[in-house]
Amino acid sequence: MIGHGRAGGAATILNAVANWKGSAFGIGLMTYGQVELDRTGTIKGDVPGVDTRLIEICVGLVLERLGYDYGATVRTRSEIPVASGLKSSSTAANAVILAALDALHEEMDPIEAAKIGVAAARKAGVTITGALDDALASMLGGVVVTDNKEMLLLKREELNTPVMILSPDKKLFSQETSVSRSRLISPVADVVYDLALRGDYARAMTINGLAYCAALGLSAEPVLLALEAGAEGASLSGTGPSYAAIIEESRIEALEAAWRPLGGKVIRTYSNNRCASKGEGT
Repeated sequence: MIGHGRAGGAATILNAVANWKGSAFGIGLMTYGQVELDRTGTIKGDVPGVDTRLIEICVGLVLERLGYDYGATVRTRSEIPVASGLKSSSTAANAVILAALDALHEEMDPIEAAKIGVAAARKAGVTITGALDDALASMLGGVVVTDNKEMLLLKREELNTPVMILSPDKKLFSQETSVSRSRLISPVADVVYDLALRGDYARAMTINGLAYCAALGLSAEPVLLALEAGAEGASLSGTGPSYAAIIEESRIEALEAAWRPLGGKVIRTYSNNRCASKGEGT
């Protein structure tokens, strides 16, 4: 039995490390998962060059939750750079959870499915707060605001905007982030949280980006260049190294020209309001 799933990436409005409150929005970069069930009793990932513990744990937790004892081979392919701050872990988790449900011909509430991914990320040691905001932005699409400590979805609405991504040629893993430095900016994060709840996402993400760049010793130049080019808002995504900007169509060329000299990849995409989905036609 083979199942398939698809989930979109996400970018940050408020990083939850400082005060456990998070906000993120879906973007149009996708991860595709495949789960092939068997009778071996062993779950193994098959993604060359990538640590597969997370996706193996995800499938194991789905099987355990629903009372199955299958083994499985788990595969993913992704448009999202690994360890880039664009929620590659949350997105891969969602994609394989949905693929497992597809293989089993089972249904599950999408928020509960995303929470399995959060539990798996904690078990795999690839998250600080559980990243419920990232998981739900990927699973539900649109903008979400969450309380990651209480595991609550506080708000979800659609966002329609072009999105630009600057993805430097390096990796930064979430679990290696300085929590103590991030917690120093919790008063700023409280302000960003209030802005996000009010729907002022552009200002929220910009303040978040400048604050976290300062706290983590990363360059704020991409954020400032984006604002100079006419972006409505820009931020470090996650704990880096990527940056995201929401911008009007007419200003995209100016921002691309400003970011190109910094190196790395400049990616044009869009906000994604579609829920993650299961099935081969996804």
